[in-house]
Amino acid sequence: SRGLGDVYKRQAQHDLRPSGMTTIQTKKGAICMILQATVTKYIPTNAYIYADNETKHGFLIDPGAQAGKLLELIREKGLTIEAILLTHGHFDHIGAVSELQETLKIPVYMGQKGRLYAENSVWNLSAQTDEPIVLSDVTYLEDHAIIALKEKPAFQLELLELPGHTADGVIYYTKADEAAFVGDSIFQGSYGRTDMYGGDEQALLRGIRERILTLPPKTLLLSGHSAPTTPADEQGRSWYQL
Repeated sequence: SRGLGDVYKRQAQHDLRPSGMTTIQTKKGAICMILQATVTKYIPTNAYIYADNETKHGFLIDPGAQAGKLLELIREKGLTIEAILLTHGHFDHIGAVSELQETLKIPVYMGQKGRLYAENSVWNLSAQTDEPIVLSDVTYLEDHAIIALKEKPAFQLELLELPGHTADGVIYYTKADEAAFVGDSIFQGSYGRTDMYGGDEQALLRGIRERILTLPPKTLLLSGHSAPTTPADEQGRSWYQL
Protein backbone atom coordinates (compact mmCIF):
# COMPACT_ATOMS: atom_id res chain seq x y z
CA SER A 1 0.00 0.00 0.00
CA ARG A 2 1.05 3.61 -0.40
CA GLY A 3 3.02 5.16 2.42
CA LEU A 4 1.43 7.79 4.60
CA GLY A 5 3.67 10.49 3.15
CA ASP A 6 2.37 9.71 -0.33
CA VAL A 7 -1.26 9.54 0.81
CA TYR A 8 -1.03 13.03 2.29
CA LYS A 9 1.40 14.64 -0.16
CA ARG A 10 -1.24 17.00 -1.47
CA GLN A 11 -2.09 18.28 1.99
CA ALA A 12 1.59 18.78 2.81
CA GLN A 13 2.04 20.96 -0.26
CA HIS A 14 -0.47 23.39 1.23
CA ASP A 15 0.73 23.10 4.82
CA LEU A 16 1.30 26.74 5.78
CA ARG A 17 0.56 26.46 9.49
CA PRO A 18 2.86 28.07 12.02
CA SER A 19 4.28 25.80 14.68
CA GLY A 20 2.99 25.78 18.25
CA MET A 21 -0.25 27.55 19.19
CA THR A 22 -1.93 30.40 17.36
CA THR A 23 -4.88 32.56 18.39
CA ILE A 24 -7.13 32.96 15.36
CA GLN A 25 -8.33 36.51 14.80
CA THR A 26 -12.13 36.44 14.72
CA LYS A 27 -14.58 39.11 13.65
CA LYS A 28 -14.73 42.35 15.62
CA GLY A 29 -16.98 41.98 18.64
CA ALA A 30 -16.84 38.17 18.70
CA ILE A 31 -17.40 36.62 22.12
CA CYS A 32 -15.34 33.54 21.37
CA MET A 33 -11.73 32.52 21.31
CA ILE A 34 -10.36 30.20 18.65
CA LEU A 35 -7.03 28.55 19.33
CA GLN A 36 -5.16 26.56 16.69
CA ALA A 37 -2.57 24.06 17.88
CA THR A 38 -0.23 22.13 15.60
CA VAL A 39 -0.19 18.49 16.72
CA THR A 40 2.07 15.93 15.13
CA LYS A 41 2.83 12.27 15.32
CA TYR A 42 2.99 11.11 11.74
CA ILE A 43 1.45 14.12 9.96
CA PRO A 44 1.13 17.71 11.25
CA THR A 45 -2.53 18.55 11.77
CA ASN A 46 -4.43 21.58 13.02
CA ALA A 47 -6.41 20.93 16.20
CA TYR A 48 -8.73 23.72 17.33
CA ILE A 49 -10.34 24.93 20.52
CA TYR A 50 -13.51 26.98 20.09
CA ALA A 51 -14.43 28.49 23.45
CA ASP A 52 -16.68 31.11 24.99
CA ASN A 53 -14.72 34.06 26.39
CA GLU A 54 -17.20 34.61 29.22
CA THR A 55 -17.55 31.11 30.68
CA LYS A 56 -14.24 29.66 29.42
CA HIS A 57 -16.13 26.56 28.30
CA GLY A 58 -15.68 25.23 24.81
CA PHE A 59 -15.12 22.43 22.31
CA LEU A 60 -11.98 20.66 21.12
CA ILE A 61 -11.95 19.87 17.41
CA ASP A 62 -9.84 17.22 15.66
CA PRO A 63 -7.24 16.30 18.31
CA GLY A 64 -5.05 14.21 16.05
CA ALA A 65 -2.04 13.68 18.33
CA GLN A 66 -0.16 14.94 21.38
CA ALA A 67 -2.86 14.72 24.02
CA GLY A 68 -0.44 16.04 26.63
CA LYS A 69 0.25 19.18 24.63
CA LEU A 70 -3.47 19.84 24.24
CA LEU A 71 -4.16 19.22 27.93
CA GLU A 72 -1.40 21.66 28.84
CA LEU A 73 -2.92 24.30 26.55
CA ILE A 74 -6.36 23.74 28.08
CA ARG A 75 -4.96 24.16 31.59
CA GLU A 76 -2.85 27.17 30.64
CA LYS A 77 -5.91 28.98 29.27
CA GLY A 78 -8.13 27.96 32.18
CA LEU A 79 -10.63 26.26 29.89
CA THR A 80 -13.26 23.58 30.44
CA ILE A 81 -13.73 21.41 27.36
CA GLU A 82 -17.26 19.99 27.17
CA ALA A 83 -16.92 17.79 24.07
CA ILE A 84 -14.57 16.61 21.34
CA LEU A 85 -15.82 17.17 17.78
CA LEU A 86 -14.42 15.30 14.79
CA THR A 87 -14.69 16.51 11.20
CA HIS A 88 -13.89 13.03 9.88
CA GLY A 89 -12.34 9.77 10.96
CA HIS A 90 -8.82 9.78 9.53
CA PHE A 91 -6.14 8.83 12.05
CA ASP A 92 -4.40 12.20 11.97
CA HIS A 93 -7.61 13.82 13.27
CA ILE A 94 -8.56 11.21 15.89
CA GLY A 95 -5.21 10.00 17.25
CA ALA A 96 -5.45 11.67 20.69
CA VAL A 97 -9.17 11.12 21.23
CA SER A 98 -9.03 8.07 23.50
CA GLU A 99 -6.49 9.57 25.91
CA LEU A 100 -8.29 12.91 26.04
CA GLN A 101 -11.69 11.31 26.51
CA GLU A 102 -10.38 9.17 29.35
CA THR A 103 -8.78 12.18 31.05
CA LEU A 104 -11.54 14.75 30.52
CA LYS A 105 -14.55 12.40 30.78
CA ILE A 106 -16.37 14.09 27.90
CA PRO A 107 -18.39 12.92 24.87
CA VAL A 108 -17.04 12.60 21.35
CA TYR A 109 -19.20 13.61 18.38
CA MET A 110 -18.87 12.98 14.66
CA GLY A 111 -21.09 12.62 11.60
CA GLN A 112 -23.59 9.79 11.27
CA LYS A 113 -21.28 7.76 8.98
CA GLY A 114 -18.34 8.14 11.32
CA ARG A 115 -18.57 4.54 12.51
CA LEU A 116 -17.08 3.46 9.15
CA TYR A 117 -13.82 5.06 10.25
CA ALA A 118 -13.93 5.18 14.05
CA GLU A 119 -14.24 1.40 14.34
CA ASN A 120 -12.08 0.42 11.34
CA SER A 121 -8.33 0.99 11.44
CA VAL A 122 -8.05 0.22 7.72
CA TRP A 123 -10.51 2.93 6.73
CA ASN A 124 -9.10 5.44 9.21
CA LEU A 125 -5.61 4.64 7.84
CA SER A 126 -4.05 3.95 11.22
CA ALA A 127 -3.50 0.32 10.16
CA GLN A 128 -0.59 1.70 8.13
CA THR A 129 1.09 2.84 11.36
CA ASP A 130 2.40 0.90 14.35
CA GLU A 131 -0.58 2.01 16.48
CA PRO A 132 -3.95 1.05 14.94
CA ILE A 133 -6.80 3.20 16.30
CA VAL A 134 -10.33 2.09 17.13
CA LEU A 135 -12.80 4.40 18.87
CA SER A 136 -15.75 2.79 20.64
CA ASP A 137 -17.33 5.57 22.70
CA VAL A 138 -18.62 7.97 20.03
CA THR A 139 -21.97 9.67 19.49
CA TYR A 140 -22.95 9.93 15.82
CA LEU A 141 -24.96 13.00 14.83
CA GLU A 142 -27.21 13.73 11.87
CA ASP A 143 -26.95 16.59 9.41
CA HIS A 144 -27.85 20.01 10.92
CA ALA A 145 -27.36 18.76 14.49
CA ILE A 146 -26.77 21.63 16.94
CA ILE A 147 -24.04 21.14 19.52
CA ALA A 148 -24.40 23.60 22.38
CA LEU A 149 -22.41 24.26 25.52
CA LYS A 150 -24.17 23.06 28.66
CA GLU A 151 -22.71 26.02 30.51
CA LYS A 152 -24.04 28.46 27.91
CA PRO A 153 -26.58 26.92 25.50
CA ALA A 154 -26.54 29.93 23.19
CA PHE A 155 -22.93 29.10 22.32
CA GLN A 156 -23.38 26.61 19.50
CA LEU A 157 -21.96 24.91 16.45
CA GLU A 158 -24.03 23.40 13.64
CA LEU A 159 -22.88 20.14 12.08
CA LEU A 160 -23.18 20.14 8.29
CA GLU A 161 -22.48 16.98 6.33
CA LEU A 162 -19.84 17.37 3.64
CA PRO A 163 -18.70 13.98 2.35
CA GLY A 164 -16.12 13.50 -0.38
CA HIS A 165 -12.73 13.51 1.30
CA THR A 166 -14.26 10.74 3.37
CA ALA A 167 -17.75 9.28 3.50
CA ASP A 168 -18.28 10.70 6.99
CA GLY A 169 -17.00 14.24 6.43
CA VAL A 170 -18.70 17.14 8.22
CA ILE A 171 -17.96 20.76 9.00
CA TYR A 172 -18.89 22.69 12.15
CA TYR A 173 -20.27 26.18 11.53
CA THR A 174 -20.94 29.14 13.79
CA LYS A 175 -22.94 31.90 12.16
CA ALA A 176 -22.57 34.08 15.25
CA ASP A 177 -18.78 34.09 15.09
CA GLU A 178 -18.50 33.68 11.30
CA ALA A 179 -16.24 30.64 11.36
CA ALA A 180 -16.34 27.07 10.08
CA PHE A 181 -14.12 24.18 11.08
CA VAL A 182 -13.83 22.40 7.75
CA GLY A 183 -11.42 19.52 8.37
CA ASP A 184 -9.85 18.32 5.13
CA SER A 185 -12.73 19.31 2.84
CA ILE A 186 -11.16 22.57 1.67
CA PHE A 187 -7.75 24.17 2.13
CA GLN A 188 -6.28 27.53 1.28
CA GLY A 189 -5.94 27.19 -2.50
CA SER A 190 -6.90 23.51 -2.69
CA TYR A 191 -9.26 20.80 -1.49
CA GLY A 192 -8.96 17.38 0.13
CA ARG A 193 -7.86 14.18 -1.50
CA THR A 194 -10.61 11.83 -2.62
CA ASP A 195 -8.68 8.67 -3.53
CA MET A 196 -8.88 7.02 -0.11
CA TYR A 197 -11.61 4.86 1.46
CA GLY A 198 -15.02 6.47 0.98
CA GLY A 199 -13.70 9.32 -1.15
CA ASP A 200 -15.78 10.91 -3.91
CA GLU A 201 -14.39 13.93 -5.74
CA GLN A 202 -17.65 15.02 -7.34
CA ALA A 203 -19.46 14.83 -4.00
CA LEU A 204 -16.72 16.87 -2.36
CA LEU A 205 -16.73 19.59 -5.02
CA ARG A 206 -20.53 19.74 -4.91
CA GLY A 207 -20.48 20.00 -1.13
CA ILE A 208 -17.88 22.77 -1.20
CA ARG A 209 -19.93 24.74 -3.73
CA GLU A 210 -23.22 24.24 -1.87
CA ARG A 211 -22.16 24.32 1.78
CA ILE A 212 -18.92 26.26 2.05
CA LEU A 213 -18.83 28.79 -0.78
CA THR A 214 -22.40 29.84 0.06
CA LEU A 215 -21.41 30.89 3.59
CA PRO A 216 -20.95 34.63 4.22
CA PRO A 217 -17.92 35.73 2.17
CA LYS A 218 -15.71 36.60 5.14
CA THR A 219 -16.41 33.40 7.10
CA LEU A 220 -13.16 31.98 8.46
CA LEU A 221 -12.53 28.51 7.02
CA LEU A 222 -10.31 26.66 9.46
CA SER A 223 -8.86 23.47 7.98
CA GLY A 224 -6.75 20.55 9.05
CA HIS A 225 -3.71 21.27 6.92
CA SER A 226 -3.49 24.88 5.77
CA ALA A 227 -3.66 28.47 6.87
CA PRO A 228 -7.16 29.98 7.30
CA THR A 229 -9.03 31.15 4.24
CA THR A 230 -12.52 32.44 3.37
CA PRO A 231 -15.25 31.68 0.82
CA ALA A 232 -14.42 35.01 -0.85
CA ASP A 233 -10.83 33.90 -1.36
CA GLU A 234 -11.73 30.44 -2.66
CA GLN A 235 -14.84 30.88 -4.78
CA GLY A 236 -12.95 31.97 -7.89
CA ARG A 237 -10.84 28.81 -8.12
CA SER A 238 -11.33 27.12 -11.47
CA TRP A 239 -12.02 23.67 -9.99
CA TYR A 240 -15.15 24.95 -8.22
CA GLN A 241 -16.73 26.26 -11.41
CA LEU A 242 -19.47 24.25 -13.08
